[in-house]
Amino acid sequence: MGSTARTRVTLKDIAAHAGVSRSTVSLVMQESELVAGATRKRVQEAAAALGYVYNRGAATLRSSRTATVGVVVHDIANPFFGALMAGIDETLQAADYIPFLASSGDSLDRQARFLARMREHRVDALLLCPAEETPAASIEAIADWGMPCIEVMRHVGKSPLGDYVGADLRTGVINAVRHLVIQGHRRITLLAGIADHSAGRERLAGYRHAMHEAGLDDLSNVDRGPLTRCAGRERTLALLRGNTTPTALICHNDLVALGALLALSHLGLRAGRDCAVIGVDDIEEAALAEPALSSIATHPRAIGRNAAELALKRIAQPEGERQRIVLEAPLVIRASSRISSAVAQELT
Repeated sequence: MGSTARTRVTLKDIAAHAGVSRSTVSLVMQESELVAGATRKRVQEAAAALGYVYNRGAATLRSSRTATVGVVVHDIANPFFGALMAGIDETLQAADYIPFLASSGDSLDRQARFLARMREHRVDALLLCPAEETPAASIEAIADWGMPCIEVMRHVGKSPLGDYVGADLRTGVINAVRHLVIQGHRRITLLAGIADHSAGRERLAGYRHAMHEAGLDDLSNVDRGPLTRCAGRERTLALLRGNTTPTALICHNDLVALGALLALSHLGLRAGRDCAVIGVDDIEEAALAEPALSSIATHPRAIGRNAAELALKRIAQPEGERQRIVLEAPLVIRASSRISSAVAQELT
C-alpha cells in the first residue's frame, strides 16, 4: 500500500509496527541524526513493509497539485537531450509548471531511485526515457501510483504500454539506406549501440529492411560499441583499417557520426568523397561540421513540447484515451553523404 488518501498509512501506523514512538518515526522521516542506526533501520523497514512513501509536502493536502513534472533521461551529456529539455521546459513554464530533471545513465538502480524520489516529492506527472532493460512492471507500478507517465523516445516492450512520444526512427534509417543505395553504395555499415532498447531496435529494423530491399543482406554489417564522439572516432578507425572497408556509415547518433568525421580526417580522407557518413538527431552541430553532416532529423525540441503537452493533458484528464505520438524523421542531406570516390571507382 502507498501512503495516499486511499491507503491512509500514517506515522502512527509505522510507529506501532516498529515498536517506537510517533515522534521517533517523524525524526527518521526527516533524516535526523538523533535516531540510532538500529532504530532508524527498524522504522525504515516498517515503512517499507506498509508501503509508506514519505511526503515532503505533507503540510499540503494530498489532493493538491505540486505544479511539477519529473523528467528522467538516460544520457544528459547528449545534446539531443538538451534540445528535448528546452522543448519540455518552455511548454511547462507557459503552464506555470517546473520540471525536475534526472539522468539515469542507463542504470536501472539509479532510475528506480529517481522514480522513488519523484514519487516522494509528488510530481504531478512523469516524462520517462526508460533505461535499458526497464521491465514492464516498472511502468505498471508508476500507473498504480496514480502518476501519469509518458514514455519518451524509448518504450518498454514491443510497443508502448501507455502514452508515448517519439520519432519514426525505422523509416528514417530506411530512407538513409535508400539514399546511399541510389548513389551506388553497397558496403553500408550501421554503427549501433550495445544496449538493447526500443530506439536501437527500430534503427536496426530499418537498416535490415532497407538492406534486404536492396538485395544487400550478405553485405549487412552491424558494428556495436559505445555511443560517444570519441568512440565513434575509434570505431571508425578500426573499420577503415580492416580488410573490407565500408563505403558508407550510418551512425546511431550524431555524436558517433561526428567522431567518424574526425577519424576520416585523421586518415587523410573526407566524408562525402571517400566514405559517406550519416548521423541521427540532426543536432545543431551537424550543420556546422566540416564537411556538413547528413543526419536523420528527430526534432528533439518538438518531441519535448509534445511530451510536455501530453503530460499536462493527462494531469487534467487522467482517464483519457492513451496517445502515441510519432513524429516524422526525415533525412537531411548534406555534404557528408555525397557519392564517394570509392563507390565511383567500383561503378566504372
